[in-house]
Amino acid sequence: MATKTSSPAGGQSISRATDLLRILSTAMPLGLTTSDLSRHANLTRPTTHRILAILAHEGFVDRNTLTGNWLLGPELYVLGAIAAERYDITEVAAGQVASLARETGESAFLSARRGNESVCLTRVDGSFPIRSFVLYEGVRFPLGVASAGIAMLAFENDAYIDEYLQRENFIDSHGVKHSAAEIRERIAETRELGYSVNPGLVVEGSWGMAAAIFSPSGSAEWALSLTGVDTRFTRERRPHLGRLLLEHAHEVTRRLRTPKIS
Repeated sequence: MATKTSSPAGGQSISRATDLLRILSTAMPLGLTTSDLSRHANLTRPTTHRILAILAHEGFVDRNTLTGNWLLGPELYVLGAIAAERYDITEVAAGQVASLARETGESAFLSARRGNESVCLTRVDGSFPIRSFVLYEGVRFPLGVASAGIAMLAFENDAYIDEYLQRENFIDSHGVKHSAAEIRERIAETRELGYSVNPGLVVEGSWGMAAAIFSPSGSAEWALSLTGVDTRFTRERRPHLGRLLLEHAHEVTRRLRTPKIS
């Protein structure tokens, strides 16, 4: 699971509960057992069950009586529908994601930044029959690991990046190619090109490229990305894919900055 900063004093129980909800969000629609959740969250089984019971009482999780697996609950759907009024850009970006998939033949994605993570919101597969399944709806990566997270992190200020990379260690979870020095090199490349390239660093042979989408305030809060097998991301083709990513990401940014007419 992704690393994260420690919670504020007195917030341990809330932090544990939100960790369990995040883990469940990556395991839909089948869900996970109590033992699976306790292992992923690094909690004891009794502690995990106690938190889940409270969340179930409030409607934030539900349990499949046949399998015993825990699932996200109906209260989250209600809250999510309300929050979407402010945070959801999937409707604005849907056409651009579909266009990327159609024009390139690759799998195209929309990801959002949530704290120090990138979260995949939308996937549209292209016509090329061999696909990468590194990304799918709900999967999370730390900023700086997958192409979408690299694209968003690259447009943070240097002080933030310095503090972030000094605090976090991704070598144990994602390999030596995710050292602070390697991530800095990819940040520099992204700033130069305008788009990020992930040359099979998460799963060998599966490449990714991404371009950031900016909020009206100018922060990189989302990203469009493409993934596919390495033979589809040749040196000759990458500039073309990069231009398409930038064009579509810029269009979403433009639409976000255009006031809606009621």
